[in-house]
Amino acid sequence: MGSRIPADARPHFHLSSRVGWMNDPNGFSWYKGQYHLFYQYNPYDTVWGPMHWGHAVSDDLLHWQYLPAALAPDEEYDKDGCFSGSAMTMPDGRQMLIYTGVVRELDEQGVRRGLQRQCVAVGDGLNYEKIDANPILTVENLPEGANKYEFRDPKIWQETDGTYRMVTCCANHERDARIVMFSSLDGQKWSRGKVLIRNNGRFGSVWECPEFFRLDGKWVLLTSPMDMLPEGFEYHNGNGTLCLIGDYDSQTGTFTPQKNQTIDYGIDFYATQTILAPDGRRIMIAWMQNWDTTPGYRLEPTTWFGQMTLPRELSIRDGHLYENPVREIETLRTGKVAYEHVYVDGDTELEGISGRRTELLMDIVPADEAAGFRKFQVRFASKGRYYTTLSFHPEEGIVKIDRKFSGSRRAIIHQRRMQLRRKGNHLKIRLILDRFSAEAFFNDGEQVMTVNLYTEQDADGISFSSEGAVSMNITKYDLTL
Repeated sequence: MGSRIPADARPHFHLSSRVGWMNDPNGFSWYKGQYHLFYQYNPYDTVWGPMHWGHAVSDDLLHWQYLPAALAPDEEYDKDGCFSGSAMTMPDGRQMLIYTGVVRELDEQGVRRGLQRQCVAVGDGLNYEKIDANPILTVENLPEGANKYEFRDPKIWQETDGTYRMVTCCANHERDARIVMFSSLDGQKWSRGKVLIRNNGRFGSVWECPEFFRLDGKWVLLTSPMDMLPEGFEYHNGNGTLCLIGDYDSQTGTFTPQKNQTIDYGIDFYATQTILAPDGRRIMIAWMQNWDTTPGYRLEPTTWFGQMTLPRELSIRDGHLYENPVREIETLRTGKVAYEHVYVDGDTELEGISGRRTELLMDIVPADEAAGFRKFQVRFASKGRYYTTLSFHPEEGIVKIDRKFSGSRRAIIHQRRMQLRRKGNHLKIRLILDRFSAEAFFNDGEQVMTVNLYTEQDADGISFSSEGAVSMNITKYDLTL
């Protein structure tokens, strides 16, 4: 079925499911000289269903080759789903996948729920076998008071001394989140879990897809909480993302957050996974989707649903998480068009500036510093009545992305606003468009907004407008695999 999908009917340089449904990235790893990315996968339909692990490999994080599904829910202990997890290279050179096996059962109130336990499969990068000892971790390995129906998404890594660590999400019986850490000498036999951090009702309820790593002298915890309430301009997506930056005391096993922030301020971003690349970069990828927009957004018949974000390089500056597209994206650049000091006051179009597989680098300042300007807007994926906008209001320090005219016929989320960390009338924007998405990076990656788009592909116009005059430097590249 996948071979019959026209090339222009799927993302160009973002990984999507070849057929069927895709959600969370899993097992993001470097193995046998290639990047491996697994993902939650329903090969039978374009809606969430029996979770398998899809599998793809890449040399550069942009050109992906599909491999056979690595895991299927075919054992008694995972018959209702092989949920998210991670991967590591074992001492004997084989690759280990650790995942959450799910079995649905009736709880004490007679409600059918998913019993969640951690399981292992071992393989050679192509074929994997589940071990006889599964499941290797159950609620019995968790601290007292843990909920066996909220224990999932193991993330494993190896320390510099050769020992192993793993974090998982769990919750108490009131569904208040915990991150629990396990340790192991060999990656096979694990300690009893110790609570790394408790939510205590601060950020939603249950957390998913944990990441815990050292970066630029600090410790970073990434996770995807459910049911968050907004705090100012943070955490507007309900089921969204959270970054905690702080210190970790390895003697006491205590993580002390000093800063919290949204990872992505757009609409479509969930379930991060990271890798420490061979060259030392910490690279993150996520599911480019929002659970609240999965039903009913794509009205036309389709054989696939779901895509990943562009992989992003992470860094910390002044206690804040920065994200930028992996530098490999620059190898796709062709067709450069550049303008300097373009005067924009009202509506403006520029020759050679258009496209849907496109990168735009924009630098916006007032044409007259004393006079300033009230609003700057870039309109893209545009044709006739269809378009999406990115607007900047310098007096309030607000950026807004809005796709309500992108062709949707349903009452779903269409816009997000973001408060810039640095107010002022100077803004740098890096906008990357693929056939079905837009990712906007602001002020050298200080903040990011991501959205899906399903506007027809011939809607490739790009234009600019301003209320009050601005001076704009702009460079456009086509992005071609």
